[in-house]
Amino acid sequence: MGKKKKIIRVNGQEIAIYGHSEDSFISLTDLCKGFEDNSKLIEKWINNKGTVEYLGVWETLNNENFNSPKFGGIRNLVTEPSYYLSVKKWIEETGAKGIIAKAGRYGGTYAHSDIAMKFCSYLSPAFELYVNQEFQKLKKKEENAYGIEWKVKRVLTKVNYKIQTDAIKEYIIPKSKVKKDREWLVYANEADMINVAVFGFTAKEWRESNPSLVLKNYNPRDTASINELVVVSNMENLNSVMIKSEISKALRFEKMKEEAKSQLDKLNVDFIKSVKNAHDIYPELEEIKKDLEVDSLSDYNKKLKQALDFDAKQGKKLKNK
Repeated sequence: MGKKKKIIRVNGQEIAIYGHSEDSFISLTDLCKGFEDNSKLIEKWINNKGTVEYLGVWETLNNENFNSPKFGGIRNLVTEPSYYLSVKKWIEETGAKGIIAKAGRYGGTYAHSDIAMKFCSYLSPAFELYVNQEFQKLKKKEENAYGIEWKVKRVLTKVNYKIQTDAIKEYIIPKSKVKKDREWLVYANEADMINVAVFGFTAKEWRESNPSLVLKNYNPRDTASINELVVVSNMENLNSVMIKSEISKALRFEKMKEEAKSQLDKLNVDFIKSVKNAHDIYPELEEIKKDLEVDSLSDYNKKLKQALDFDAKQGKKLKNK
């Protein structure tokens, strides 16, 4: 669950939210505050068989480590008067991740937005509508802000690309034996080194896998996440510095590959992982995401890399036979 807390207000009541867009966790503790006997509402709700069944289905769909046998036992016991199920017990016995018991300054019980809306419905159908309305407003605001940030990072990669091409023009082209009308290949090869270092595939491999996007003049960087664009920008700067230091192409590539992996590993702890407003930038990618069963364009790029890796391995096997 993300560290940054956000607030929505429903009928003058503040409700805390952590996370980002589809991965938001809403405070069930706050949701209860406007209702009578609010200290026991979460306990009453989770001790309902319908609730347990819903939670079980949600965890089965979203949590690969969910303990289904334990869930089956709880589902059978929850209707017995002598059985008591707490949030803590549910989490500990089933390995559930859709509900969190949070300690500390902002302590309380939090649930994934899917589950929190179900809880709101239990409290009051009208209340669910009000909460969902405010939550959707927050999501839209975040997505708009995210889209702006993505576009800024995309512009930054283009600016830094110019820095890289200037270095190529000044230090590599004069020493190369490439004819004037073939100089573009040098620039393309340098750009592809960064594509491989960051994404794991070349622009050509991407184009062959995305003919419909090529017709619309898109490239691999148009399907990158904010994190990936940050790293691309950093690699362009790093490459320009190494070019000026006259480091060989092979050594530059190895350094960028190593550095890109390190930076992506660190950046991926952030909640921002993909272009959430993809449909505003290129609608056809929504269909691609659906066909590939991925949630984000970053995941799409990863699947493309896996497919290319698999094809390469199969090719080697055939070659060795």
